[in-house]
Amino acid sequence: MNPNDHLDGLSQRLAALLPPVVNELQEDVEKNIRFGLESGLRKMNLVTREEFDIQTAVLLRTREKLEALEVQVEQLISPLTVNESKE
Repeated sequence: MNPNDHLDGLSQRLAALLPPVVNELQEDVEKNIRFGLESGLRKMNLVTREEFDIQTAVLLRTREKLEALEVQVEQLISPLTVNESKE
């Protein structure tokens, strides 16, 4: 679902809570509420779901590489520690 649909729905529901006298201005009120919501969300420095998923995948690949490097280092160190103990 498009995030804009959520904001549209929320701004419409909030505008519907206003007294009937304000109904004449409902469209302007909805636009102002939507603008306020968008502005507030931008200030929160949030990331999109897509950006979050991309960073999660990057982190997973980094962890896999780190684990592989740890195994390689252990394999390289292992013969050295065996040789040192024999001496």
